[in-house]
Amino acid sequence: MPFESDLPAVAIENLSVKYRTMLESRPTMKSALMRLGRPKQEVKYIEALKDLTLTVQPGEFLGVIGHNGAGKSTLLRCISRLTDATAGKIYIEGQDLLALKNKELIDLRRNKMGMVFQSFALLPHKTVLENIAFPLQIKGMKTEESIAKAMEMVKLVGLDGRENYFPRELSGGQQQRVGIARSLAVEPDIWFLDEPFSALDPLIRKEMQDEFLRLQGTLKKTIMFVTHDFDEALRLADRIAIMKDGIIEQLDTPANIVLNPATEYVRKFTQEVPREKVLKIESVMEPMSDSKNLSDLKVSKDAIIETVAEKILAQEKPVAVIDSNNKVVGVVKPSKVIHTVFGGKKENS
Repeated sequence: MPFESDLPAVAIENLSVKYRTMLESRPTMKSALMRLGRPKQEVKYIEALKDLTLTVQPGEFLGVIGHNGAGKSTLLRCISRLTDATAGKIYIEGQDLLALKNKELIDLRRNKMGMVFQSFALLPHKTVLENIAFPLQIKGMKTEESIAKAMEMVKLVGLDGRENYFPRELSGGQQQRVGIARSLAVEPDIWFLDEPFSALDPLIRKEMQDEFLRLQGTLKKTIMFVTHDFDEALRLADRIAIMKDGIIEQLDTPANIVLNPATEYVRKFTQEVPREKVLKIESVMEPMSDSKNLSDLKVSKDAIIETVAEKILAQEKPVAVIDSNNKVVGVVKPSKVIHTVFGGKKENS
């Protein structure tokens, strides 16, 4: 395969997707409009994805963000082969996805992939509990065990007491919770999530975000997560891909995107973000040049700036930054924190 690294969980090379325009797909209507004197259309195809190349490492949480029509959902549907690619290559843990036969693709989806899309795709004749247990039973889990696991997921997503309801008896938000619970129950190696929290109320949304972070920290699953909520992407993702018109405008860590937006389009996403709420100390630390000229305070490189800013600003000297082993890995200056929090206003006053 063209990628020489240690088998990325997902590897995409020069992926393109083109759709015929509505008029081009309806030749009778096209002829009728031309007879009426309508100008001939120049554009016959819409490019949903344009020569896109991307790798996702095992255990990585990749957020994909962009406005409507950016190509986010199309990308996920291509990787799960629910939408056909026009050109390019897709690899899942080294397997050529586009070369798989139907049975091989079914096995891959069943054992490697979990999917939650905007449409809930619940089975209308099965209860909430049965919907969640169904994919577990397909994988061979005994009925009693699958029901017990499904009940855990019911409680997790806040549907306790509604486990015997049918989908038609649930609100849209509740149906979305069932879809999320069904995906969580299977615990696949790779999760594809398309706006999974969009219909949830803020409290449940925060709880589900926390649950995904917990699972990610424990199980190290690979997650591709489509959202239009930049704050959500900042909170959850290891890296973020910002898409526009079928291309990736910038692919980087949340800190680098906020601090160094690559394009004007990206800058518009980041301009309202309170940097101190999302950036870690390591994003503003500097190499240590003089270990003797440090304050007594030490802060973790993984600390969010907002949580330690007040303590740092109370120091006259640079503050040591330590890693998880208490080893000093750099320093952070109060002036740098001021610049990050206040945009340099206090520095210049």
